[in-house]
Amino acid sequence: MQETRKHILEILHQKKQATVDEIVACLGERRGAITPVTVRHHLNHLQREGLITEPELRHREGPGRPQHVYGLTDKALEQFPGNYRTLAEALILQIERNLPDERVNVIIEGVAGTMAQQANISDRPLAERIKQAVVYLNEHGYSATYEPCAEGFILRTHNCPYHHIAQKTERLCSMDLQLISSLIGVVPRLLSRISDGDASCAYLIPDASRD
Repeated sequence: MQETRKHILEILHQKKQATVDEIVACLGERRGAITPVTVRHHLNHLQREGLITEPELRHREGPGRPQHVYGLTDKALEQFPGNYRTLAEALILQIERNLPDERVNVIIEGVAGTMAQQANISDRPLAERIKQAVVYLNEHGYSATYEPCAEGFILRTHNCPYHHIAQKTERLCSMDLQLISSLIGVVPRLLSRISDGDASCAYLIPDASRD
């Protein structure tokens, strides 16, 4: 990303909201003089990328016309460092240590069920459901593919979105199995796992119509 636009995002991240004049002043301290026209050009570009909110009117405390203020969108906030991995790992390990297996399984099934509902896969033939499931999985970082086989289909996920955590607990592998089952309405059989050193997590999905 262009350097000035990075600075604008950082300024809005620190201030939460800012006017063009405030951004001009902050940029002046960071990189030297810049005009309001140039700042507006950068703001328009960032808006087109979905990183800046539509300007809101802020009324001055004293006399004068209201000013437009800009802020960051959720998409922009995701570009800043987060601590999600550490938090997710700590939560999962604490749940595992402090709850009986039955309770943990209920939580895992609930998470998988919630994710599957978001996919909103229609009631179609198995091949179509698998195709829709692969689209959903790829939108969530799994790098999934599938191909037909003698017994039905093999679905592979070539990337584990939480590989680091999966090295410490098998619960997430169970969640993925439950997720795929919920997505397609068929219980798959796990053939291989990335966490075991395999190139992909592979699932055999039997097609009952072939029996």
